[in-house]
Amino acid sequence: MLLGSVLVLLLLGGGPASAHAALRGTDPADGSVVKTSPRAITLTFTESVGLLDDSFRVLDPDNQRVRTGKAGHAEGRADTVSVALPEKLGTGTFTVAWRVVSEDSHPVSGAFTFSVGEPSATRAVLPSGADDNPVTDGLYNIGRDLAYIGAALLIGAAAFVALCRPPDRRPLRALLLGGGWALAGSTVFLFFLRGPYEAGTGPAGMFDPSGLTRTLSSRPGLALLARLVLLAAAAVLLLRQSRRETPSRAGLATGAVLAVGLALTWAGAEHASAGIQVPAAMTSSVLHLLAMAVWMGGLPALLLLLHRASVPSTVVIRFSRLAGASVAVLVLTGVYQSWRGLGSWSALTDTTYGRLLLAKLAAVAVLLAAGALSRRTVRRGTAVPTATTASVAEAGEESRVPEPAGAVAVAAGVSGAAASSASAASAVSARASVSAGASGASETSAPGADPASASASASASGEGGSAASEGGSALAEDGSSPGEGGPDPAEGGGSAPAASTPRRPLAPAEDTRRRALRRSVLFEVAVSVVVLLLTTILTGTLPGRAAAEAAAAEQTAGLPVASVTIIPFDAGLGMRGKVQVTLDPGRVGDNNVQAVVYGPDGGFVSIPELRLSFTLPRQDIGPLDAKLTDRGGYWASDGLNLPIPGTWEMKATVRVTDTDQVSETKPVEIVR
Repeated sequence: MLLGSVLVLLLLGGGPASAHAALRGTDPADGSVVKTSPRAITLTFTESVGLLDDSFRVLDPDNQRVRTGKAGHAEGRADTVSVALPEKLGTGTFTVAWRVVSEDSHPVSGAFTFSVGEPSATRAVLPSGADDNPVTDGLYNIGRDLAYIGAALLIGAAAFVALCRPPDRRPLRALLLGGGWALAGSTVFLFFLRGPYEAGTGPAGMFDPSGLTRTLSSRPGLALLARLVLLAAAAVLLLRQSRRETPSRAGLATGAVLAVGLALTWAGAEHASAGIQVPAAMTSSVLHLLAMAVWMGGLPALLLLLHRASVPSTVVIRFSRLAGASVAVLVLTGVYQSWRGLGSWSALTDTTYGRLLLAKLAAVAVLLAAGALSRRTVRRGTAVPTATTASVAEAGEESRVPEPAGAVAVAAGVSGAAASSASAASAVSARASVSAGASGASETSAPGADPASASASASASGEGGSAASEGGSALAEDGSSPGEGGPDPAEGGGSAPAASTPRRPLAPAEDTRRRALRRSVLFEVAVSVVVLLLTTILTGTLPGRAAAEAAAAEQTAGLPVASVTIIPFDAGLGMRGKVQVTLDPGRVGDNNVQAVVYGPDGGFVSIPELRLSFTLPRQDIGPLDAKLTDRGGYWASDGLNLPIPGTWEMKATVRVTDTDQVSETKPVEIVR
């Protein structure tokens, strides 16, 4: 009941809002000058946001932190937050740094300024990205990567066992265990690291009680807990089903429900849970993740069987069809999710989300090309040679089963031999064995079959001899061809045949095809890992549609859309640092310029001179001198005119002593 409530909360918790919260407005407004000290600071966002213990930091003109009240949602509105200020702030310019958690579970942060009485000559300046801890962010991304890989291995291997039905499932237990433990371990790791990730602090705070309490009450935390409960249920199910020869219908249904539940723990706490068309987006996200896991998780299962066990052609044909269906689902859901995340064609190349999506599409195209190469290898190896009997020719016609698009890796040809017998029943069995070797599927002779016809077929195949069929029904490490007429003795079901089937080693051409197939599938597995990594990065990147909505919200609220550029420099002899340049609004026309110089320790440093110039090489414009002046701790200019949009080259010349200086250039995008 508790798990059901959690999943319902995850499914219904998303409202019609933009993925990633954007600041809609502030009170006092950014850059404004008020006559008296405000009693509180209020921020309004484009969607519901969650608060942290340290969501607001207010710095006075001397860069000292102002003591504030506890932040909370204003007037019960989830998209508006406020924090009380002291009665008397004093005069000058104050800086407000904020950090909240958007509805899609990703933390967002920013800063703005306001002045009391009049602007001060100096103001507190926060370095770009000061609220993010790179170590924590890196570890959190690694944990999400492992979670995706673990889910693909667990769901993909389980689907391979249940739907492709390999006779020997023992080699796949390592994949099931590895995927399950990877998913469980990464989930626990992400749960403890969630607090520092949201707060932007170091990983040492992952066991902080207040952070854990906040995680327990958040939707991402509930999703991670639900994932652990579902994994425990999946472990019990796999343990019970491992004692059976074939999965039961109840087991298959339960496994499908658990797989959907696991996919919901991602969809309910990521981009799909916020934005437009939330129910459709979450359904698409669940189907996309499951199709990805079945296809990309099934590839390692197939590769492992190619190395360690026999692979009957019926198994690989089933996986071929399953992979084709998975690709179709991925295409349909991927097109919808791309449209939902981008919003426009220009976002495909103008946003980080769009460029990452293009990289993922390129990787998927390479994966499909590798699958096509595998199918070509298989078709060369499974061609049926001209036979001397009508029965073998008929079997050859039946073996030409078209493979669906997106299918990968069908076993290459391995000859199998069927012993003949003088009796009619043995002759019928021999014919069925030959037919299975040509078509990759077992056939059972019908009761009452004509003994004369069966004997004639056996005689045509060669009495007392063997009928070898290229492209046989199984692929094994030693080139053997186990029959498919009954359960595998290794599984403990059925009984071993009375007489063992003759075996022969692979022919040189067959062995070459087999090795080529294994290399192709191994390459597909490597590319699929790249696809999973790109998927993880995409889930943490601001979608193009949300970026456009955020920019529109800022413009509607009158907030300046500033361009911030960091220029590192190194003048030698330990004189290094960086210059943070802010262009306001970073558009065509007049811009205000502010530049702050930081030393190697991140603190402010004073330098004798800082020059800034802008050049547009494509239009042969410039250099335009920004004419910076020292404003007492920072450099500024109020009248820089950039007349044409495009990618300008911004050159910063930093004079660190009376005789030493260094120049560095960075591109900056100026828009209309």
